[in-house]
Amino acid sequence: MTGRLQCYSAPPTRVFKTTALVGEVGELSEIFQWKGEVPKGLPGWDEGEKVHLGEELADVLLYLVRLSDMCGIDLGEAALRKMGLNAIKYRVHQCKGSSNKHTHYGSTSAEEPSNGAL
Repeated sequence: MTGRLQCYSAPPTRVFKTTALVGEVGELSEIFQWKGEVPKGLPGWDEGEKVHLGEELADVLLYLVRLSDMCGIDLGEAALRKMGLNAIKYRVHQCKGSSNKHTHYGSTSAEEPSNGAL
């Protein structure tokens, strides 16, 4: 990835970064396309496949970090905020083990724990 960006004389634009990020996500998705369910730890994958996966994950991460930097977004802060919002939407005691969308559960109810946590 780095070599591809260095060949441009002008700094890449957000549009370029977004397009490049989408391309890298496509390459990452392609790895899993014919794998079916993939258990934790990737049993049955050879070392070369794992290395390739790591490289594609790194490409996605690097483009995402660069894009967020260009936009002035603190990814750590944004991720923590999003996790807090998801904790409100998807209450563990209601949603654990379910694939239903958060709107299936309605608004928060009195049966929620009152420990003050999100």
